This record gives sequence, C-alpha cells and structure tokens, in this order.
Amino acid sequence: MPETSNYKLPIDNLAKAMKILSEPNRLKILCSMGLECMPVSAIIAKTGLSQTNVSFHLRILREAGLVKGEKSGAFVFYCLYDTTLLDLLTGLGDWLEGTAEKHQQLTNDNEPES
Repeated sequence: MPETSNYKLPIDNLAKAMKILSEPNRLKILCSMGLECMPVSAIIAKTGLSQTNVSFHLRILREAGLVKGEKSGAFVFYCLYDTTLLDLLTGLGDWLEGTAEKHQQLTNDNEPES
C-alpha cells in the first residue's frame, strides 16, 4: 500500500466538499441531474423533494461551485459544473458496494459452522 505521507491532498478542501456532499438531499439532487441541465421543476419531479428544499440545496451546491445555473427564457437550468463529479460519485458508490460485499464475505468466512 502506498505511503500516505507522499500524497499532497488538499485536506481542507476535500473536507469542505465532503461536508457539502454528506447531505443526502444534495446527493439526490446531483445524481438526479446526471449529465443533463434541467430546470428546478424537473429536479423536483425526479427527486420528490419540495421546491423550497430543492432551491435551498441548489443554492448551497451553486455557492460551492458544484452546479451552475444558466438562464434560458423564464427558467434557470442547473447542471453539474464539472461532470467528473458524477464519475467520482459513481466510483465511490461502486467502491462502497464492493467493500460491503468483501466485508460480508469475510464475515461469512469467519462464522463458525453449525
């Protein structure tokens, strides 16, 4: 395993981003957007969250630089600022799923047989 002291990770920035991403409704909004730009009404329809809740979380995500709003006529369409975020979230989900499967397998292997 590589030695962690060799990594120059921006710990403070990572912690801030993870704090923002730790709110389940924000993750739901980000994942529902996918690669598309969509108005708040579409995000509401996809997530089942209230308009107030979606607007509140979009503001936080916008201020953090994770989403951007683009005005088109009477609507503001929101999209991921950088679609790499979706890849990272997908990768994290896959990693967590694999870790859970490995943990379950280890647990099953260590159980005494009856």
